[in-house]
Amino acid sequence: MPTFDVVSEVNLQEVRNAVDQANREASTRFDFKDTNSEIEYTDSELHLSSSSQDRLKALEIVLEEKLVKRGVSLKSLEKGQIVEGSRGSARQTIKLVAGISSEKAKAINKFIKDLNLKGVSGSIQGDSLRISGKKRDDLQEVISKLREGDFQIPLQFNNFRD
Repeated sequence: MPTFDVVSEVNLQEVRNAVDQANREASTRFDFKDTNSEIEYTDSELHLSSSSQDRLKALEIVLEEKLVKRGVSLKSLEKGQIVEGSRGSARQTIKLVAGISSEKAKAINKFIKDLNLKGVSGSIQGDSLRISGKKRDDLQEVISKLREGDFQIPLQFNNFRD
């Protein structure tokens, strides 16, 4: 019986590279001069800081451009509130979201059942979803329909087996 897994992963190496590029660009661009704009990268969060709120937004745009160029989906970013600091400085925390939550997995599973494809079923396995079906063509149709749907998370499809 053919199966495949639906997962939501973030390539942390590409995120790290994008952060390095964005920091390098912020240090050389004229409009970021003397603004102390920087991005700090931890395992699952990005911390943006700048001297003003508008420079922080510009830094966020630079980061998003670098992430898109490196193939990291912006759907995997969960932006926090902009916090005003002393003397007009601003900070923001952006969380990297990986894995499919149980609510999203249930919504994806319901979406697949609503397709009314014979013999196709899904099962939740931790932070991924295993889809199985009788025919390979049905599973390929499920993949194309999931790509068309919007679940507010990036979806990848792997472990396709016959």
